[in-house]
Amino acid sequence: QVQLVESGGGLVQAGGSLRLSCAASGSIFRINTMGWYRQAPGKQRDLVASITSAGSTSYADSVKGRFTISRDNAKNTLYLQMNSLKPEDTAVYYCNADLMSWSTSGPVPLNYWGKGTLVTVSS
Repeated sequence: QVQLVESGGGLVQAGGSLRLSCAASGSIFRINTMGWYRQAPGKQRDLVASITSAGSTSYADSVKGRFTISRDNAKNTLYLQMNSLKPEDTAVYYCNADLMSWSTSGPVPLNYWGKGTLVTVSS
């Protein structure tokens, strides 16, 4: 069993900053790519940023230059530093992980989602 727990969401004024964290715990053999997604009310869930185990990153065009994704492999923790926030960044932010989890027959590939953390940016 693996759990992803996000934290750091909240209410911030436009132009402000927030830092999201996602801690992974449980029967983890190895975490591969991790990512942040977001879903605004009435919209689909979209990829915001992702990072491989080697540290390669990619970003949605809408957040390039404002958001920075990082990870601490020793702590199995993912971060998202969000600067220059805009009202359109308002959404529930979800953590996602592609990982290898321990099973009775050895490591198996699985994908997990966190429950999300709400970010609200006021104008």
